Amino acid sequence: MDWQTSEDTVPSAFITEANRRSMLGTPPTTGAWREGDAPGDRLFQSIGSIALESGATLPHARLAYETWGSLNAARDNAVLVVHALTGDSHVVGRPGAGHPTAGWWGGIVGPGRAIDTDRWFVIAPNMLGGCQGSTGPASFAPDGTEWGSRFPYLTIRDQVTAQVALADALDIARFAAVVGGSMGGMHALEWAVQHPERVARLAVLAAPAVSSADQIALNSVQLEAIRMDPLFRDGDYYDEPEGPYRGLALARRMALLNYRSPSELNERFERSWQGVLDPLGRGGRFAVESYLDFHGNKFTRRFDANSYITLVEAMNSHDIARGRGSLTAALGAVTARTLVLGIDSDRLFPVEQQQVLAAHLPSTIHGSEAVLISSPFGHDAFLIEDDLVGPHLAALLAD
Repeated sequence: MDWQTSEDTVPSAFITEANRRSMLGTPPTTGAWREGDAPGDRLFQSIGSIALESGATLPHARLAYETWGSLNAARDNAVLVVHALTGDSHVVGRPGAGHPTAGWWGGIVGPGRAIDTDRWFVIAPNMLGGCQGSTGPASFAPDGTEWGSRFPYLTIRDQVTAQVALADALDIARFAAVVGGSMGGMHALEWAVQHPERVARLAVLAAPAVSSADQIALNSVQLEAIRMDPLFRDGDYYDEPEGPYRGLALARRMALLNYRSPSELNERFERSWQGVLDPLGRGGRFAVESYLDFHGNKFTRRFDANSYITLVEAMNSHDIARGRGSLTAALGAVTARTLVLGIDSDRLFPVEQQQVLAAHLPSTIHGSEAVLISSPFGHDAFLIEDDLVGPHLAALLAD
């Protein structure tokens, strides 16, 4: 079913009538994984109370995670893979009970793949504030009702604090590698700066040292789309028959325009119509409009509006130099052997931002310039172009 394929991991495609019919009906109030749902391949780890940068405390937190491969006797072959904004812990595997979509990096992680699970023990957590098993706004607070609007503000550093607590609970003192793309790349970078002694190798894919004003602006209109939905109810909608699916779908449509390149959309859809009706005032639609509608609708069935706001605001917090004197000083603390990879068509986090990282990180495998891959798929290329991304990850992980 197309519904069980994440749009992040495949090229853009025309929407068929079968696709459209699969999305008929009102989406659920939230697409979050809820207590009582099938766990699928998830494991759960309580990490206790988390003291947040804001001064607040998040009590009784837990992370959902999945693993592949085996941890060796020395406990030194663990690789942490951190997902992007709308990803989850299901890096590898089929869709099914508990997992609305297939694994998002099955071409990279697995036996004989770039991150070879015959050699490495791979751990992938759903980040704190997410909606696929880790503590987030759709989770129950200590009073037995959903956190909703009461869920505290999180930063990237708070989310890394939670991942550190997970590593401690699993008795992993040092990761052989921490790997992340996009928002996950922010986490990976923060790990290497904050805990250099715990990261032997680092891979930062299509991610910046700081979220720029332009990126924060793009994010702000997505969040406003959700908040303006009358069904949002200031974030307290879980007991209602319908949630803010229109606002969340619109936010996703906006985001997709940042994730894909103009050339891909232009070449794939041109000015073609969806169906036979003329879109020039005669009730029809352009094919690219239907593409965005379909994927916005699909997204509401696997995500939570409050969680989207929480995670996007965490992305906005990202500034690796904040409180650390300067960018040079912060990145100079990294001791890990590092891969920095950018995508030539990325309009969300342009290559210039990866070049800044490469120029300041002390020990890269490629010199003072980032590895650059050429792809028509824009920002999402790190999820789609396995044959281009995989060899660079394999080189990082080679002895």
